[in-house]
Amino acid sequence: MSKAGTSLEKEFAKLRTGRATSALIDGVKADYYGTPTPISQMASITVPDSRTITIQPWDKSGFAAVEKAILKSDLGLTPVNDGKIIRITIPALTEERRKELVKVARKYSEDAKVAVRNVRRDTNDQLKKMEKEKLISEDERKKSEEDVQKLTDKYVGEIDKITSAKEKEILEI
Repeated sequence: MSKAGTSLEKEFAKLRTGRATSALIDGVKADYYGTPTPISQMASITVPDSRTITIQPWDKSGFAAVEKAILKSDLGLTPVNDGKIIRITIPALTEERRKELVKVARKYSEDAKVAVRNVRRDTNDQLKKMEKEKLISEDERKKSEEDVQKLTDKYVGEIDKITSAKEKEILEI
């Protein structure tokens, strides 16, 4: 259940808000000598200010590949190459784009909640199986199911808290 929350936070890190973060380009892979390679493995990525990401490939031949990969990605970012460094300026989000991002965040949140509920269901099925095999009593099964429900409620609450914080961050101008 805790992995669902961790996974959600990783997904949220990739969601674009008005701020620059190196996590935005974590999932982008460049074709480097015929191999799809994460940009973070072929360049140093820095965030000098809240609106700019700079990428400095270690190999000069990597500039074109990195630029091409960023343009092909669905991030909607335009890299500027000056021969030494690639700069990406994060534009301010429009109201419409902010609302779309909130919808995407809610979808990620719902997926995480479904994962938590699936863990609950699997655990309850195991408990029922153990009761049938006479490994635990009916009272123990019911008590364990209550504990599992409390854990489920706790993790769903944490997911809601993470989601509302991300929505607030997205809608912030």
